[in-house]
Amino acid sequence: MSEDSIRLVTVGRIFRRRWRLLAVFAVVGALVGYGASVVFPPRYTTSASVLLPGQWEERELLTQVDVATSSAVVDRAAASLGWKGVSGAELRDRVTAAAADGNIIKISGTADTPKRAQQLSDQVAQQFVKFAARIVGGGADSAAATESEALRKQVEETNRRITELADAADPGQTVEGVQARTELEKLSTSLEEAMTKLDEADPATNKAGMVVMGPAARPTGEAPPTRIQLIVAGALLFLLLAVIGHLAAARMNRRLRTEPEIAAALGSALLGTVDVPGERRGPHRPAGSGRRGWIRRLLGVDTRWDLPTPPRSDDEAGRRIRYRRVCARLRDQLSAPRRLLMVVPDGDEIARRAAGQLAAEAKSDPQLRMVEVSVDRPIVPDRDTESGALVVLSAGSWTAEELAGIAGACADARHEVLGIVVAEAVRARQTRSAGPPPDDATLALAVHGHATGGSA
Repeated sequence: MSEDSIRLVTVGRIFRRRWRLLAVFAVVGALVGYGASVVFPPRYTTSASVLLPGQWEERELLTQVDVATSSAVVDRAAASLGWKGVSGAELRDRVTAAAADGNIIKISGTADTPKRAQQLSDQVAQQFVKFAARIVGGGADSAAATESEALRKQVEETNRRITELADAADPGQTVEGVQARTELEKLSTSLEEAMTKLDEADPATNKAGMVVMGPAARPTGEAPPTRIQLIVAGALLFLLLAVIGHLAAARMNRRLRTEPEIAAALGSALLGTVDVPGERRGPHRPAGSGRRGWIRRLLGVDTRWDLPTPPRSDDEAGRRIRYRRVCARLRDQLSAPRRLLMVVPDGDEIARRAAGQLAAEAKSDPQLRMVEVSVDRPIVPDRDTESGALVVLSAGSWTAEELAGIAGACADARHEVLGIVVAEAVRARQTRSAGPPPDDATLALAVHGHATGGSA
């Protein structure tokens, strides 16, 4: 199975086993998003379009975009609006501009009401057109405009002089007089055409006529992020954080899952693996009481989510065979009288049930005395008539340090750990078994099994 498939299975297991906790996180995130929408009031945005006639290069359009949002334009718009408590610096954060196709600049304004958003966009667009016209009429282009006006007057004076010469020409009907008047009229016509083309090519004439393309439309909806968007974003964010937290906790989990790791931590041999059918409460779910236990059960955090789904077990006869084989291996190791201290970590419900079943199957041979030991401060009863200790625990529940502490407590009490039994939670089959096998046949199978082998 690929790593991606494993991650998807893990995420699916989180949603399947911790859906109540994830739902609580989503609700909390939604409430946080709602609170953010209350703190940050809704905003409305609308745009006004300004047409720039003539030929414009891209860099010139970008320059006009910067001019439209400059402090010179926005401050004038703020003075014209006269909103109390709103300065030009605050309005600059609410005004944006962008160049669109067709030499159009869209000026957008954002305010707390639709009416104010419309007024802001219209006023900034009007002030931008006025400011642009003022720039074209003066500044760097004033010298060019003065030179153009002087050239125009010179052309007019030349045209007037041509007319006077044409009138003073020989009024006769000689060929030379007619030709002279004709040439003077052509020269006058050429000067007028050149002057017309000069006016049309004048950049000050072309680029000064910016036009506001109508008033801005009054917005009908809030600008993003809306209240609904904040609520949904908060719920999704908290849900994602909860899933990431589960994955991080699973990655940092140091509980031992495999039988060789458990045997190495306790410094003893594995005698076998036994099956424990899951109860209604579910496997790896502590039977907590009180308000804290009730809350844990309500949220579903009393169940281990990072363990795979328990496999289906054999019938009851098959499960009893596993227990009897463990007992037979203990008999092979011990000499009479066969007495053992059966150590179970406190809170390990699966191991406690396995220990009870193991004592029942042993039938006092060997004689097993079960004690539950706290993993925080493990204390084992001192050795009396026991020949050693047998540790029964479930996989995936304890770390190497905790198991080493149990082994150390056994050594302090002068108990040698003779073996380990790993209890595994399984799902019991619904079919009825054909009945337990005869005791003689089962024990015969168990006696011939390897003393330190795995489960059958």
